[in-house]
This record gives sequence, structure tokens and C-alpha cells, in this order.
Amino acid sequence: MGVEEQLPAGVLLTTIEGLSGYMRKASLWPATFGLACCAIEMMTTGAPRYDAARFGMEVFRASPRQADLMIVAGRVSQKMAPVLRQIYDQMPNPKWVLAMGVCASSGGMFNNYAIVQGVDHVVPVDMYLPGCPPRPEMLMDAFLKLHEDIQHGKLGANKKALQAEQEAAALTAAPTLEMKGLLR
Repeated sequence: MGVEEQLPAGVLLTTIEGLSGYMRKASLWPATFGLACCAIEMMTTGAPRYDAARFGMEVFRASPRQADLMIVAGRVSQKMAPVLRQIYDQMPNPKWVLAMGVCASSGGMFNNYAIVQGVDHVVPVDMYLPGCPPRPEMLMDAFLKLHEDIQHGKLGANKKALQAEQEAAALTAAPTLEMKGLLR
């Protein structure tokens, strides 16, 4: 006989991490950082037809100090990269980054000296959204997947241990040149 059977009806058992994750996922405020054609699809997502307000994201913040999700929509030029990093640094923790579109994810068709070949060279990216440009439905799906990641995220010492484990795994990983299979 467990504790659950001895509690009166209407009592909810959870962890602090679970409750905190549930609250954080339902109150994401994205920062507007539209750089190219993907920004129009991002704006469409906030419009009444797709209604991002259903997910607690109705307020696209113009100030990075009030945002916790940066949606990088479009190509990032070398001149814009320091500005992007400064805005990211001004955002309060915890913060997440979504690279929207193939240009933000990998430079897209712009393989030249002026475009950053992936925004992950400038800021850490939590979610990549492919497409040129990705449809609003795809952005909504990325929101839901990011919500799931946020809800099941770790806090405090558990988060630091997870980060140390991931960093150790990255340092011991084989270089891309030595990998076999479908990479070449």
C-alpha cells in the first residue's frame, strides 16, 4: 500500500522539477529576431489563424530582457552575428534558441563569406527547424517539441550534472572525418 492510496482525493503528487517545468513551458515569451523571409512565417504564427496564444506565447517581446525564447528566423550575416550574440546575452536565464529555416540552421544556399554558416556558431541552439521557409504549422510543431523539452528539463545540481555529462561526451566523440557510414 503506497502513499497514493492514503491521500485524500484531489491531492496531487509531483516533483519541484516537474511543477517548474510545467509552469515554464506554458509561459514562453519569444524575442522577435526576424532577419529574412522566415520572419514573415514567424509573424503569421502569431496571427489569429494559427494563434500562438494557445501555448502562452502571444507576446512577442521587443526587449530581450523580457524574452526567454529567441527565434532566429532567416540568414545571419557576419555583421549581424555580434548583435545576435549581444541580444542573447541580455536575455535572462533560462533561455532557449530556435533556429528557424535552413539559412539560420546551416547558411542555406548562401555559401559565401558574408553569411554565418549556421547560427550555432554564434549562440547555442536548442531546436532546429528546417525548410525554406518553414510553414507556420512546422513552427507550431517546434514549439510543442520545445515545450516537451522544457517540461522534462532538469534543475539545479541535476542540470549541472547533465551538462557536465554532455560536455564530457562531446569531448570524447570521434571527429567527423573519422566517422563511417552515411556521412560521406
